[in-house]
Amino acid sequence: MKKNSLIPQLLLAITGIVAIAGNLSGQSNVIDLWNGKVPGAIVNANFKQTVDSSDNWTKMRFVTQPTLDMYAAPAEKATGTAIVICPGGGYGGLAIKHEGAQVASWLNGLGITAFVLKYRLPDSTIMENKSIAPMQDGQQAIRIIRRNAKEWGINPNKIGIMGFSAGGHLAATLSTRFDEEVYDSDDDSDDSESARYDFSVLIYPVISMDSAITHWGSRVNLLGKTPSPELVKKFSNELQVSSETPPAFMVHSLDDNAVPVQNSIGYALSMKMFNIPCELHIYQSGGHGYGMGRSANTESSWTEACSKWLSASGF
Repeated sequence: MKKNSLIPQLLLAITGIVAIAGNLSGQSNVIDLWNGKVPGAIVNANFKQTVDSSDNWTKMRFVTQPTLDMYAAPAEKATGTAIVICPGGGYGGLAIKHEGAQVASWLNGLGITAFVLKYRLPDSTIMENKSIAPMQDGQQAIRIIRRNAKEWGINPNKIGIMGFSAGGHLAATLSTRFDEEVYDSDDDSDDSESARYDFSVLIYPVISMDSAITHWGSRVNLLGKTPSPELVKKFSNELQVSSETPPAFMVHSLDDNAVPVQNSIGYALSMKMFNIPCELHIYQSGGHGYGMGRSANTESSWTEACSKWLSASGF
């Protein structure tokens, strides 16, 4: 073979190495949660997943095939901790960039493997029970991670969940009702692994469905316009805390006009009643939906406080 004929092959090989290196550094590996067998799914050809950008945030809608985007921590930094990220969006969309991929990148810098959960958004036209569909996806997510923990270099006892806004409601629901059976197991979705997360990080979260303090868009999308008092209570997570609820780190702003700060305060007080470790940071400003921060004000320092809490808590 002539020397010159080796050049294209060498270039191809180098290109492949660069691509692999890119995949190992900040790129995600997409995991299908249900392998096409989504529990309680209703086939609806009119539903097609979309991603669009408006109002300075990237929104994913009409999720019918939920996934986990895995961002592995760099080997030289990996701590063995993993966190599932639930983007917000009022249960009507997913803020997959500033409450998803950007957060995953930050966690990787802390040596934490991150998983962005693209969960199904409640809609009775594509699911039998819209109120539990996000829970099903969240429970399946941690079971998949625990089953693969050894292979992925994850400590099965250091898996947390982080949620923003309505994603915070999902994270709190999974933290308080982790032992609730919300789907039937089969060969492809074995539920023998515990669905209890080891800790939670809740950022300006929707906690309550109480009409006095809830975020109405999230409540209507999840429970409908006229939910029963029993359903409202069941999905008000400040009322569902028990001695088994995992520790929590929480962030909220006093001037949040979308999700009142009382949501986080109520959850923190319930945690205190059961002597569960909980740290709540209330900032004077910031409003809502700021992700990792968007100003020079104090609410944008929550990531530093969270990093210290994770370290001090052994995560």
